[in-house]
Amino acid sequence: MLIAQQLVNSLMLGSVYVTVAVAFTLTIGILNFLNFTIPTLFMLAGMMGWAFAERGLPFGLSGPLPWPLALALAIVVAIVASLVVERFTFRYLKARYGDATEHAIPLVSSLGFLLIFENLVRIAYGTDAQRFPGPEADLSVEIGGLFVRLPQVVSLVVALAIVLALTILLRRSNIGRGLRAIAENPDAATILGVDVHRIVPVVFVLTGVLCGLAGALFAISYGEVSPTMGDDIGTKAIAGMVVGGLGSIWGAVLGGLIVALTETMTINYFGADTVQVAVWGLLLLVLLLRPQGLFGHNAIGKGKL
Repeated sequence: MLIAQQLVNSLMLGSVYVTVAVAFTLTIGILNFLNFTIPTLFMLAGMMGWAFAERGLPFGLSGPLPWPLALALAIVVAIVASLVVERFTFRYLKARYGDATEHAIPLVSSLGFLLIFENLVRIAYGTDAQRFPGPEADLSVEIGGLFVRLPQVVSLVVALAIVLALTILLRRSNIGRGLRAIAENPDAATILGVDVHRIVPVVFVLTGVLCGLAGALFAISYGEVSPTMGDDIGTKAIAGMVVGGLGSIWGAVLGGLIVALTETMTINYFGADTVQVAVWGLLLLVLLLRPQGLFGHNAIGKGKL
């Protein structure tokens, strides 16, 4: 029964890793760079949701907001922040420096945005963890001797629904075909009439939506947010993305769940201090035996999804 409970806990925790890992997969699969602002977008959704629910809108525009409205606005904040990153890490730098921005400059500039956003939140709200004023009722239920929290079930269902919807979008819509064309060959996509400047922001909007929803669901499920909440989630999501296979959306799903299972089982049998060793040891093992990941392709960074 204990092992079964840990499996349930892994699924619940994995829903957060899955959503953030898919966000990483989109940027590395389509744009071929690792977007370091993704953990910060996750954090922004949680922290701004708490701020709107506890203090209201900035500059005294409102009193404390109901937590569902606060989280909805926080997701919008994450999307806007993601578009700001797109504007300066891709559009402006690409227009000014051309192909020199293909890899290094967007990566470094996204790291700069990570530090800026995180420290702005620290300045505004402090460094302490905050209790999120979500549902006050006990939302845990017992099913066959296993305890499950309803917000975490909702998180898992929402995460899988988002991934399914994203898969359909990429496969069956004009925008999806444009995104896959850019992933395959950006120059050829431009020649064929794909408006890169219109399509690329879609990647960042989707990234903001994924991270915003993940941060909101995390706040509801675990009841606590902090300016550093994205750090651990981000590193575990990267591990899940690599284990599942770079650029593979469903690989990111499986990888996120595997990392969550590894984490919960390690805590159960060896203690919390050994989690990082287990997760990153698993990552190194996968890289040694199958560098492209479980569902990845041999050509890393191009033409997957």
